[in-house]
Amino acid sequence: MTEPLDRGARRAILEAVDALRDDAVRMLERLVRCPSTLGNEQSALNEMARIYEGIGLVPRRVPTDPAVLAAHPGFSPPLVGYEGRDNVVAVFTPRERRGRSLALQGHVDVVPEGAADMWLTPPYEPAIRDGRMYGRGAGDMKAGIVSYVAAFKALRLAGLQPAAEVQMQSVIEEECTGNGALAAMLALPRTDAVIIPEPGPGLPAMYSAEVGVVWAWVTVSGRPAHVRDMQAGLNAIKAANAIAARFEDYQAEMNRAERIHPSFRGVNHPVNVNFGTIQGGEWNSSVPTRARIGMRVGVMMGYTAAQTKADIERIVAEAAQDPALKGATVALEFKGFMADPCVFDMNAPIVTMAKRHFADVSGGFLRDYPATGLTDGRFFALYQDTPVACFGPDAQEIHGIDESVGLDSMHDITRTIALTMAEWCGVEAAA
Repeated sequence: MTEPLDRGARRAILEAVDALRDDAVRMLERLVRCPSTLGNEQSALNEMARIYEGIGLVPRRVPTDPAVLAAHPGFSPPLVGYEGRDNVVAVFTPRERRGRSLALQGHVDVVPEGAADMWLTPPYEPAIRDGRMYGRGAGDMKAGIVSYVAAFKALRLAGLQPAAEVQMQSVIEEECTGNGALAAMLALPRTDAVIIPEPGPGLPAMYSAEVGVVWAWVTVSGRPAHVRDMQAGLNAIKAANAIAARFEDYQAEMNRAERIHPSFRGVNHPVNVNFGTIQGGEWNSSVPTRARIGMRVGVMMGYTAAQTKADIERIVAEAAQDPALKGATVALEFKGFMADPCVFDMNAPIVTMAKRHFADVSGGFLRDYPATGLTDGRFFALYQDTPVACFGPDAQEIHGIDESVGLDSMHDITRTIALTMAEWCGVEAAA
């Protein structure tokens, strides 16, 4: 066990974080300029390699290999290939291992920007307005990555360094599979704790639980016809929408009070079924031949992704037997998330320590946050039994238009991580 930080070390670390504030903002600007959507993460991964080198660490590329990961219970069917998209990790080793080891993890991938013309400023041109940085990925979660890097850098500037191993992991596909996090986790030794500075609900919060998620795709092939004879055809778009409507009753069933885990009591409608994409049709004056819809189905504790998959299969099969769909071909596939739900240990020392330091530096508190989304934290908790402190800066409009992060909040998270790392790992004089 390590000793509590002495006042001198604490003051030196906080002064160093303050001195690095502008540097952290510039680092975030560089990362936001990387349009790291699915399959295009290379620029952000290369930037992370440069950042790790800049703080004196040796970056290492970790491939995401489905052949290696497929047998793991945390694996999800991928959407695209992994060539040229290796995760980037770096490991700090102290002179003398006296403290507890720590992993600092974050994802570089971002969701698509949507209608770019609706943004006040272009999504990949970071802009600061009223103390917030705007840009896709600024909040989710590049600011968090900057916070953990700046925290480590601040210890060095204060003349200190961790007295235990510290891993840094920059991973892909948190937004669709989590396979990047799984690959990086398995490639490195288990640590005593993990910090993931993922943004919460737009206010200071620590993830206490998160739902699981299953992604599925339904393709309906109908009978094409000219619009003048539309009764002779089978409209694939209308048929796909009819299948989607079948999930309304399922969603209501999954949100019945007796199904809701105690971690989510008081949360309105925690299990959501979302139809996020639709593709179909060939011509406005033709009955469409084919339509494909993509869905995201939440999974409550007490249920599994495998059970949810079976439910989706059953509902789609029943819909395909509807007389209104007679003559249609219905195909179902699962790609993307196949993720189980997770409850985090709110009494874990890394969690209570981070909460204490956040309260000290910010004057606020990190409330427990049962999330209706999910994070990479589930891998460490479910498959390694490693305690996870998942908390991050104030992010607004993540996955929406004009995503932003509060720079004061990012600074508080940096200070919190710096103090928590120093106390958790212990410190020694910097090399």
